Parts: sequence; C-alpha cells; structure tokens
Amino acid sequence: MVNTILEIMYIFCGIVLIVCGIYALNDKGNSKKLGSALFWTLFGILFMAGPYLNKALVGAMLLVMGILTATKNVSVGSLINSSEEFRKARAKEIGNKIFIPAISVGVGAFAVAQFTKLGGLVGLGIGALVGLILTMIVTKENPKYIPYDSTRMLQQMGPTVILPQLLGALGAVFAKAGVGEVIATMMGGVIPEGSKLFGVIGYCVGMAIFTMIMGNAFAAFAVITAGVGVPFVIGLGGNPALVGALGLTAGYCGTLMTPMAANFNIVPASILEMKDKNGVIKAQVPQALILLVLHIVVMYLFAF
Repeated sequence: MVNTILEIMYIFCGIVLIVCGIYALNDKGNSKKLGSALFWTLFGILFMAGPYLNKALVGAMLLVMGILTATKNVSVGSLINSSEEFRKARAKEIGNKIFIPAISVGVGAFAVAQFTKLGGLVGLGIGALVGLILTMIVTKENPKYIPYDSTRMLQQMGPTVILPQLLGALGAVFAKAGVGEVIATMMGGVIPEGSKLFGVIGYCVGMAIFTMIMGNAFAAFAVITAGVGVPFVIGLGGNPALVGALGLTAGYCGTLMTPMAANFNIVPASILEMKDKNGVIKAQVPQALILLVLHIVVMYLFAF
C-alpha cells in the first residue's frame, strides 16, 4: 500500500513538472524556451516512469538534462509574480494566518509518520496536499493560479531542484563502491590508535566535510559511519544510538556551509532574489562551526 501511494505521489510530481515544461514552451518571453521545456518534461517523465524505463535510457535523459543545464539553456522566462503592492495588501489582510499552511505540512508529515504505518515520505506528501488545501482556504484565491505559480516557482529555482535526487543516488553509489573502506584506511593512518577524542573529532568533522561535498547528510552518513564512526568511535565503546544520531546532525553542520545543499542555501537566495547567491551560506557559517564543536564535545562526553 505504501509503495502504491508513493507511486501516485511521484506521478503527481511528474505531472507538475510536465505542466512546467508546457508553460515554458508556450512562454514567448523565454529565449531558451525549447531547452527549458525539454528539461522540465524529461524531469517529469523520470518522476512518473523512471523505475519502468531502461536504465541506459534514464542515464541518457539525465545526461541531456545535464547538458541543458551546463549550456545555460534552462531559464526562468517571463513568468512573473503578482505586483509588490498587491502582495503587501494581501499580507496585511491575511496576517499571520499565512503560516498555517506552511506549518500544516510539517505537522501532517509528523502525524502520519508517528501514528500510522505509512512512513515519513508518504506523510510529507499528505502534509503537502493538506498545506495546499489550507492555502486555498486561507488566501481564498482561485485554484486556477496553482499550476501557474507552481511553474513560476519551479522555474525560479531552476535545475538545482534535481540535486537532492542526484546526490542521494551518488551516496548510495559511493557506499556500494566501498568508499567507506577506503576512508577507513586513510583515517587509520591519521587517527591515533585507541584515541576516543580524535576518533570523535574525525567522525564529526568527516561527516561535516563529506556532507559539504555530497550536499546531503543522509548520503554522507552511510559512507562516513562505515569508514570512521564504526571503527574509531563505536568500536572503542561508543553508544551506537547516540553516536549515530550526533553523527548525522554533525553532517547537517556541513549542510549549512555548502552550495551543494541547494534546497537549503541556493534556492532561498534565488527565490528572495538576493544579490549575493552565497549570502545564506555566509550568514550560517559561524553558527555551523559552533554547532560542530558542540557536537564533538557532547559525543565525547556522553557517548562512552
């Protein structure tokens, strides 16, 4: 049942992406409309039918999407937001009720994950649907604007929206290829044998750095935990549950400091039209470093 629901959700995501491609193709103000339409349409097809397509064909489609991105043939076009005056007037009218739909996404995902057997991913999809319905209720806007604004936001975020899927897959490839074992061998020559402190430092810092490279703490977790966490921390008596939890969140410190975590650091800069595209990262670096040091201290003091 869970897999069936997930497939339905992926199909809905694919439909949204293909609609984005249609909008791009019909956008006369988009000088790169053919490339943009092809990118979003291919992305939509992968969401809808990826598991059922030939693996070589899927790889070829990803290569085409990569070439379109590298050659800058994917652009926003002329899809514009409502006027600033209109947004200010509506913001004053709606007030803090505008946060209800956003909060409902997290609450819905948490509730489904905790109180049903459907899991967090299904919960996220259900939460998003609830959030969309509440958005229509709170704003009282016409549902006809949903495809347009969905398309506008997707095009505004650009090709970076595919990074989470690619990086997650890359983490699985790294783990399968035995990168963790290679890292363990390398760290064995750096970390003093039997040193809990240097083991903890190596694990936490390794998680942060590898997450900065991968852009995804979940992808880094399997590799660094196998290569550093197990032999140099858990192997010396560290509590596996505590070490694993702190190791993962140590990776999130790296998430705050990398452009590879596009959803967190690059997409907001694009949506907010910031002049400095790395402005979000620069603001987060001090906090990230402080949190990383705290992770090391907490793991060393309480994991053994």
